[in-house]
Amino acid sequence: MTTLAAPAGPSRLRRVGALAAAETRLLLRNRTAVVNSVLMPLLLVALVPGMGLDDRTTGPGLLTAAAGFTLVFLTYYNLVTTYVARREDLVLQRMRTGELSDGEVLLATAVPTLLVTVGQLVLVAVGVVVLDLWTAPVDAVLPVLAVLLGAALMVVLATASTVFTRTPESAQITTLPVVLGTTALSGLFFPLSVLPEELATVARLLPLTPVIELVQLGLAGRTWDGEVVAGAELWWAALVPLGTLLAWTVLAGLATARWFRWAPRR
Repeated sequence: MTTLAAPAGPSRLRRVGALAAAETRLLLRNRTAVVNSVLMPLLLVALVPGMGLDDRTTGPGLLTAAAGFTLVFLTYYNLVTTYVARREDLVLQRMRTGELSDGEVLLATAVPTLLVTVGQLVLVAVGVVVLDLWTAPVDAVLPVLAVLLGAALMVVLATASTVFTRTPESAQITTLPVVLGTTALSGLFFPLSVLPEELATVARLLPLTPVIELVQLGLAGRTWDGEVVAGAELWWAALVPLGTLLAWTVLAGLATARWFRWAPRR
């Protein structure tokens, strides 16, 4: 007797890709979001000549600022509102009934925002080159690693934040601890070395700070307290921010697995 094998279902990558493509089409229909995604990095670059900054630290500083602001204000905040909106519209609940796993649903929903994040950072990098502010990074791996791990952290922070965010509108309030608190003490606006030692230690343990530390280390070879390092010393200095970044990612992932809601509260 010949047994006919059941047709294989679509691969995991194809399932995620199909949903990500649908989410991308929804994003592209939002002209305001598309225009903002292009204009924000261009505006950031355009402001530099008017500031009178022409030293060789401007390029790395601009790239560091772009990484921090993009990850928080675009990746994190946009994903919180997106996940909450999909939950309240019962979209997440419906997608769970198909072949997609929970992780695939969350990942595919995040793909368009992650693509825009990469696009914005590329635009800023091109602007830095055009303005002749580019300097060769001390270690090209660290900034890329920082952005990749930072993006992963912002995704799981966003999913965890939906637990206490009832509507997309309320995200303006519930995201403030990350959007304002962690950004203010991340080292973007002033070096953490000017803070009292105890406060600087706390600031280094916040979610965004290790991303900024790693980008600065890779681009300029400068630690959080201003020390210049290279080679093995650079990677030794990167161990603490890397560990902090991974710890936050694990904690946010565990919180998501434990408390994430797929349907609105009734």
